[in-house]
Amino acid sequence: MGFKRVAVVPGDGIGIDVTAEAVKVIEACGDATGRKLEMTHYDYGAEKYLATGISMPAGGYEDLAQYDAIFMGAFGDPRIPDMKHAADILLGTRFVLDLYVNYRPVVLYDERLCPLKGVRAGDIDIAIFRENTEGLYVGVGGIFKKNTPDEIAVQEDVNTRKGVQRIIEYAFEFAAKNDRKKVCMSDKSNVLTYGHDLWQRVFKEVGARYPQIQTTHMYVDALSMQMIKDPRAFDVIVTCNMFGDIITDIGAQLQGGLGMAASANVNPQGAAMFEPVHGSAPKYAGKDVANPFGAVLTVQLMYQHLQMKEEADLVENAVKTAVRENQTTHDLGGSLGTRAVGDYLAKVVRSSS
Repeated sequence: MGFKRVAVVPGDGIGIDVTAEAVKVIEACGDATGRKLEMTHYDYGAEKYLATGISMPAGGYEDLAQYDAIFMGAFGDPRIPDMKHAADILLGTRFVLDLYVNYRPVVLYDERLCPLKGVRAGDIDIAIFRENTEGLYVGVGGIFKKNTPDEIAVQEDVNTRKGVQRIIEYAFEFAAKNDRKKVCMSDKSNVLTYGHDLWQRVFKEVGARYPQIQTTHMYVDALSMQMIKDPRAFDVIVTCNMFGDIITDIGAQLQGGLGMAASANVNPQGAAMFEPVHGSAPKYAGKDVANPFGAVLTVQLMYQHLQMKEEADLVENAVKTAVRENQTTHDLGGSLGTRAVGDYLAKVVRSSS
């Protein structure tokens, strides 16, 4: 197998800190298996934007698309109004490269990380698929009579049959290939009677092709409550852009917080971008306190996408070992700093080969 090429974009704030630790783990995997990733680093951070006024240079998205994978840190800086820079990089990459699948696994590695009583390690293993290029995030709408008593703000929820069908099909295909038994679709069709009626109809049509998979539907408010009441009831969940954004944060809390949450943004016929779910948290940047597990588990997803199973298993086992041995940052009850956790994970990976 030839070297896989990965674009590394550390981002802002703690994105820079945790990306550095994730790169340590990637390098350790290369040492352990002999299959090294060829990494090229890109500086698209806030400092460069403030100096140049350019978020993404001309041809930048197309350049990133040439890589086998894109590994991104977190973006966002309080000095940049309206999160323009972060939106240009993250949402721009998703939209321009048509990364319509947002995959966020929710896996509990240790019961002490979960705020729920009576839930054990292994009880929670949910694959959540969020439509990533449509919905309320496309920016269709406007403001009329701004800053007056008669101001009107309109935001359009865009749902196309193509967009809805392909994310639902992806969720069912994932379930079929990974021996998952249930797919739940969540919407709010009792209120959003046009856009989410489309989700209802397409879900029934696609589900009929997979008779071996149990199909269920829940309104998103009921789903949110049920995830907290008994997350063990869920296997695969598929939903729209906004609802996926919300329920995956609930899922992250169930597995130990945003510091544990990983995500993949994929076009199965094209590019793929991987990023931890947490934000840039500027006030913690450079203080050696950020939890790097989300970034490292994002590397695991990247290895899975690159069909490098041995490396993916090494990464996940290293995180499991660190959690079990309490070699973690303070948010998970440990006493290590960001860099020490990265060093520990890299050591475990090399010793496990």
